[in-house]
Amino acid sequence: MRIFSLKTAEMGAITLAIDIGGSKVKASTLNEKGQLVHDYIKLPTPDPATPQNLIQTIKELVKGFTYDRIAAGFPGYVRDNIVHTAPNLGSKYWDKVDLATLLTKALGKPARVVNDADMLGLGCIKENGFEMMITLGTGFGTAFFLNGKLLPHLEIGQHPCFDSKTYDHCIGQKAYDALGKKDWNKRLEKILKILKTTFNYDHLFIGGGNAKKITFELDATMSIVTNEDGIDGGVQLWKQ
Repeated sequence: MRIFSLKTAEMGAITLAIDIGGSKVKASTLNEKGQLVHDYIKLPTPDPATPQNLIQTIKELVKGFTYDRIAAGFPGYVRDNIVHTAPNLGSKYWDKVDLATLLTKALGKPARVVNDADMLGLGCIKENGFEMMITLGTGFGTAFFLNGKLLPHLEIGQHPCFDSKTYDHCIGQKAYDALGKKDWNKRLEKILKILKTTFNYDHLFIGGGNAKKITFELDATMSIVTNEDGIDGGVQLWKQ
């Protein structure tokens, strides 16, 4: 575990970055330059993933962390810090939940919340033209940016793709487990062609735990990125 000993005052505002996933909740702290102060640590996502259970998991996860503000990425539709859906955590628990306020009350610092693909993308984009981020994991996440500006979130993962099944159903973790690596890659390759035709992005960034399982060659407008590549997304969120 890496913890830098610089004084907080020398690093400016310290951001607590929280990545809420379908299977894991991760957290780290970063300085204003987007450099790690405290490495990512993680705990299993609670089951059931109610707001109360999730907040309790986060409180346990960040004990001992020092920070001035909070940035959280959530796997669902988020608008103005309020969660409206959570397809892979249980939307029945997350109807119009003000997660930013819950985090502020629980942790005592101001919080901002966006979709998890939005936050990862903020740390990866080149701020050049129309850029798109997708995440391949428990579900299928998307985010859009124009010249570095985060655009309103669209839940493309819940849009029908093949045979009336959503992108989540077609390319999420359950689909990978059912299809196997070879057929999952064939399906993903078709989906990437659909996305290119539909959105005409300048560049597509591909992240999430299953991005490393891609076996086909990507074209020059596509890049695979890791969580480390987008590590400063939480810092960038506070600059938006």
